[in-house]
Amino acid sequence: MTKLEKIDKELDKAREKAAEWQAKVRDLEKQRQEEENSMIVQAVRSLKLTPSELAAFFSNPTITTSGQVGPKPDEAKEDTEHEE
Repeated sequence: MTKLEKIDKELDKAREKAAEWQAKVRDLEKQRQEEENSMIVQAVRSLKLTPSELAAFFSNPTITTSGQVGPKPDEAKEDTEHEE
């Protein structure tokens, strides 16, 4: 076997491995996306909103850092400052 044939054989092996790894990457990316989607669904369900409340929420999402729905802390401060 010539040196060129050895290199070609090694190149073929490397291409096969690269294809296997690319397939694995695609599979892992798909699994990750499915898990993210599952987490999102669980989070939305935990809010226990009706479909109309959920639609209203998405049209005006104001979530505080604690995860509670309502005005942001800075906005609440601004509102009280204007009242003084």
